[in-house]
Amino acid sequence: MIRVFPRRTKWTPIDDLAFVGDPPLFRPPDQPVRISVTFTWDIPIAKRLLKSWSDHYSGVQVGGPAFDDPGGEFVPGRFLARGRIITSRGCVRRCPWCLVPGREGRIRELPIKDGWDVIDNNLLACSRNHIDRVFDMLERQPEPIKLSGGLDSRLLKKWHVDRIKKLRLKYMFFACDYPGAEVELFDVLDLTEDFSIEKRRCYVMIGFDGESLEQAEKRLRTVYNMGFLPYAMLYRSKQEKARCNEWPREWVELQQFWCQPRLYRGVALCERGHR
Repeated sequence: MIRVFPRRTKWTPIDDLAFVGDPPLFRPPDQPVRISVTFTWDIPIAKRLLKSWSDHYSGVQVGGPAFDDPGGEFVPGRFLARGRIITSRGCVRRCPWCLVPGREGRIRELPIKDGWDVIDNNLLACSRNHIDRVFDMLERQPEPIKLSGGLDSRLLKKWHVDRIKKLRLKYMFFACDYPGAEVELFDVLDLTEDFSIEKRRCYVMIGFDGESLEQAEKRLRTVYNMGFLPYAMLYRSKQEKARCNEWPREWVELQQFWCQPRLYRGVALCERGHR
């Protein structure tokens, strides 16, 4: 199967049947073509790609998260680069900014495939049996382990941490998506005190529900001073994403600065607190 992507990211497959953009001059023989679209702002590009690939292939379809695809069984290497895996879909939360519950529903545990970068929406909401089997799989991987999907701070338990300590961990992500969510990270700090800041990272959504630039920067500094490496993520509503609206330059600069530890770790910040 040929897979087509509107743009290349670090998660895009790189095998001979994975393409970015329009059909090349020298093309594979006729076979099904699937255009995978993650971001709604790429839908106009996807519609153009549907036409251009349909000029050469008969079975071209468009889908993916941008089209509210609920997702089925995960096939390693098909729509994500080698090593990236999904072991469950859906989420038990109904956060007002998140499209996952409406798109994928409640937690669905999937067959576990080998990989070393877990990007589940909420792995810790799965059953203990499933989580244990995921960690069993991760323990035998040849690459350093990444828990990129984000671990739910409210669900983290000591037994989770004990299992994580057995991994050759590169990093794990938590989340701080709204003002006041920093409080939820205190328990994480206690449970993960044996991990370095390089391994303890945190997604920080900024700009939601009228948050000011100053408030967003304060939260990012707070998360960093607590002992996490923050990764800022700019919020856009579904309507804004569909219109491809641009954020003001100062917001984009704030986000770009606070998603690069090599930049913000070299800048003098307020005194480390909340220890």
